[in-house]
Amino acid sequence: MRIAMTPPNASTTWLVGDIGGTNARFGLVSPDGVVLHSRVLADSDYPGIAEAIDAYLADRGGLPRPRRGAIAIASPVAGDEVRMTNHPWTFSISGLRERLRFHRLQVINDFTAQALALPHLKEGDRTVVGGGEAQTGLPIGVLGPGSGLGVSGLVPAGRKWVPLTGEGGHATMAAYTDREDAVLRVMRRHFDHVSAERVLSGPGLVNLYNALAEVDGVPAQQYTAAQITDEATDRDDALCRETTEMFCAMLGTVAGNLALTLGARGGVYIGGGIVPRLGERFAASQFRERFEAKGRFRTYLAAIPTYVVTHPLPAFLGCAAALMEK
Repeated sequence: MRIAMTPPNASTTWLVGDIGGTNARFGLVSPDGVVLHSRVLADSDYPGIAEAIDAYLADRGGLPRPRRGAIAIASPVAGDEVRMTNHPWTFSISGLRERLRFHRLQVINDFTAQALALPHLKEGDRTVVGGGEAQTGLPIGVLGPGSGLGVSGLVPAGRKWVPLTGEGGHATMAAYTDREDAVLRVMRRHFDHVSAERVLSGPGLVNLYNALAEVDGVPAQQYTAAQITDEATDRDDALCRETTEMFCAMLGTVAGNLALTLGARGGVYIGGGIVPRLGERFAASQFRERFEAKGRFRTYLAAIPTYVVTHPLPAFLGCAAALMEK
């Protein structure tokens, strides 16, 4: 861990945040990305983001109160008004900046922040899955299942990287096998649109499990996503094991689609809160095989490396990079 060389002050202490549908992670960082302080708060404990930030800043110890910050949030950011996709928080960016008495407050999509973090990751911040070699100066893709499914990428522009801001997690999910097709048919009876996020997220794991149970005509247990992917459950419950395996395979399908769409020969990164916890089970899954399974373009995809992001707070890196850019 890097150590700040000069004492922090209001100008050199920035607020960063990573707001998901379940938890809000806040930190204070120096301009070079050194984390000075951080804390995780439960979204459900606060009526809004302003109250959560107030609670965090009240617990910052002796560090100076920041006057600028960047927040990464699991939501489209297309104007001043922000409405979270998987949580009821809504707020005005300008109103929040005024309440915090900040000189500057930047709010970006959470996977835009994940993308901005990629050039700042060290070798120990990622794990390689499969073969391939990253090509310098070419697009990079990133996606990750958590409370939802985030998708983004980086496109080179001279000496800089331009992050993509989109909602690729809501693209339609396609089946690769007959078994997946049966599962998606079941899910189409429950949802008007079966997006990738409907299967590749925490709630998506539960959807997959319930759909597999319905396809097989067996009773479904009231498992959470964490219980479905737990190693002990994986050993003892064949349906949970199949759910996790199908989840990894379908993530490979979507990751391969992203690689083809972006021409992401700089690599594809898997972030989010679910995959890093799977460890070797993910590396041994059908993810990489499915990533490459694109017919005539198998050789093209086999040359693209895939990584699991293991850095504990990549969005903090991305927020600091966004503030530094401007």
